[in-house]
Formats: sequence, structure tokens, C-alpha cells
Amino acid sequence: MSQFDTRVPAVLLRIDRNPFHHGTLGAVRSLGRAGVEVHVIAESTGSPVSRSRFVRQIHPPPPPGTPTADIAVALRRIAARIARPAVLIPMDDASAIAVSRLRQELAPAYLLPATPDPLAERVADKAELAALCAAVDVPHPLTLIPDSPAEAANAAWQLGLPVIAKWSRPWLLPAESGLRSTVVLGSAQEARDLYLRTEEAGSRLLLQAYLPPGTDRDWFFHGYADRSGAVRGGGAGVKLRAWPRGAGLTAVGRWTPDQRVQALAERITGALGYRGIFDLDFRRDARGRHHLLDFNPRPGAQFRLFSDTAGLDVVRALHLDLTHRPLPDGVPRAGREFVVENYAPLTALRPAPAGRELAWCAADDRAPGRAMWGLWARHVSRRVRERLGRLYPPAADRTRARVVRQATEPTDLTDTGLTDDEKASSC
Repeated sequence: MSQFDTRVPAVLLRIDRNPFHHGTLGAVRSLGRAGVEVHVIAESTGSPVSRSRFVRQIHPPPPPGTPTADIAVALRRIAARIARPAVLIPMDDASAIAVSRLRQELAPAYLLPATPDPLAERVADKAELAALCAAVDVPHPLTLIPDSPAEAANAAWQLGLPVIAKWSRPWLLPAESGLRSTVVLGSAQEARDLYLRTEEAGSRLLLQAYLPPGTDRDWFFHGYADRSGAVRGGGAGVKLRAWPRGAGLTAVGRWTPDQRVQALAERITGALGYRGIFDLDFRRDARGRHHLLDFNPRPGAQFRLFSDTAGLDVVRALHLDLTHRPLPDGVPRAGREFVVENYAPLTALRPAPAGRELAWCAADDRAPGRAMWGLWARHVSRRVRERLGRLYPPAADRTRARVVRQATEPTDLTDTGLTDDEKASSC
């Protein structure tokens, strides 16, 4: 007999348009292998996740930036199609915040943890997180929130260069803006210039003391806070490789139990009364203290690293807890690795004595891995063409750029070195 209540389906919600979100595939496989019917609300065009044999149905997502009320309408429409209560699992920050706001409204069609409103939004907001860490005595890098371009420049000098710049609500960044949620700034002028884009970013700019990366410096903790507040289904891990290097997502991670990281995770979730799945990012300083950098109120993309000897992970813990089933007691599989093959292909081929899980390729679900490699090849080819285009623009583009540059300078066209045709085309 299954330990899961397989009468209760799971619905994964992702508003973000990232086709390479391997965390969604991990949740599909984890629950599908347990016999749970899995529905996915996400962009399916070209997505490898849609190829998984464990997906019952893909539903179109609300567009990014959709008002919360419209997200509620879409979720109720899908609930009517499923026609029975389902466990709802947000897979990105925008989804997690919307679902947290809608928790009362979505019941009883969806089963959700009783996270106090608006706690999910507060922990995801990087400005709020700094204050929350200070309130519960969890180490956090010194963070300043400037109110003007001049204050931004002064804050950069005060913190010491280089400095980390973050937008407090990165899920609000317009996709076409080119703004990144986190960047390293090397000068006060860069801080001033970035502050001037605050209105475009849609949230406050934070400047944070730089903690240098290095071996054994980047840590993460994934867990599930159950109805009683106990943390289950996860553990502490070390980021061995990241993409991009020194920052960004975990390309290779290793399960490395650490009581200090565990205690910090339990301290902040317990003090805040948090319930549900969470993903914490830490960086260890030179003195050995782990500073909390991010609190994500949803599964982290590499959550499948923490599948213990009983097969429990955070999404399974959520489903079992919300359907009032007991959570099995397993033993951490210390040393186990998680590898995202498209970011660390060579690592995926090396021996893993303590076991390994790949993000995309699985013997019992091969189609998503094959689809990912085809999509990844096209993605890389497009990026290479774009980069070459910037380095070596066509002759016409070079001419046009030179004409524009000359037009902004007090120089006569006769002195530009252009041909007669080029001079004529500039008029």
C-alpha cells in the first residue's frame, strides 16, 4: 500500500518563462514516481518538462506580471477541471507570493500550508529579509538601502568596493530591461547609475557588503516546515560549482550535513512561524560564520539532492503532511551529489561514490533529457551568434555606428574618412 494518498493530485505552478527550470522536472518526477497525479501550470512551448511521462496534463500559465486576482481566476478554472482537492506547489517567487496572498480564497480546492500572510512576500523581499535576520539574530551581510543616487554612491564607499547590488523584489524585473537581480559593482559611479533605474526595476535597490566566494563558502539549506513547525525533508549542502561562476544557480552540489546551518534554518523558520517548503542560501565568511543571503519561499531547483534513505524530499513531505499522512524517518545520504548536466557536463560523467542525481537525465524518464539537449544546443548556438554579432558587426552596421558617433561630435564630414556614398547615406 502506498504511503501517499494518491487520490489527491499535485498542481505545480510556475509563472516564470524559463524552459530550463530543472526544479519543476524534479518535482514532477518525485511525485509521479510516488503514484501522485501531477498537473503542471507552466509555459510548455519547447519545455523539456512537458515530455515527462509523469505529467498528467500541462495547463497554460498566467502571463508574467498578471494581477493576483487574475491568477486566482486561472487557478479556480484549473481546479474545476481537476474536480477534486489538490496540493498546490508554487515553483518560483512570483507564484509563491501570489499563492500566499490567495490561500484563503483558494481553499478548499487547493491544499496549502498555513504560512502567515504576508510572510512569504516578506522573506522573498531582500530588504525585508535583512530586517528579519536582525530581529532573530541570524547573520546577514551588512546591507544599506539608499534613497538617492548620491546616497547610493556614498553607500558603496562606506561598504567598501566591490559591493553587491540587489533589487529587493527581483520577480518584478521586466524581462526586456536587461537588469539582473544581483550584480557586483566595482565603483561608486556604477552604484549611482544603477540607482537611476529604480523606477524601471519596480523595487528598491540594496547595496550589500561583499563576501568573497571560495572553496566551502557557498552553502544552501532546503527544508519543509510541517504543521507543527518541525523542519523535515531536506538538509544542508555545499555549492561546488555555480553558473555563472562565483554566483548564480547550483551546477554541482553536495549533501554536507552541518549542525550550524541546520540550526540557523530552524531558528529563522521557527521564529517567524513559517510553514511550507523553503530554500535558503548562505555564504560563509573568513571567520566561519554563515550569513543568510536569500530566503526563497518555495522549492529550490536542486531540492532533489536531499532525497534521504526513506525517499523523502521537500515536495513529498509537503504532500504527505497536507494529506495527513505520516512522514517516514530516513537517514541523510551525506556526500550525495546533484549535477545539472547542461552546466557541468564533465562532472556528470565522473564517478560519484556516494551517489548522484542528474537534473535532466533519468533511466525511467528519458524524453526530457533528450529534449533538453536539443533545446540547449539551439540556445547556445543563438548566444554564440549574438556574441559574434556584437564583436564583429556587419559592415553596414559598423558604418551606421560610425556615422552616429561622428554626428555627435563637432567634426566636419569631410574629415571622417567616409566614402562619398557613406557621407550621402548619413544625411
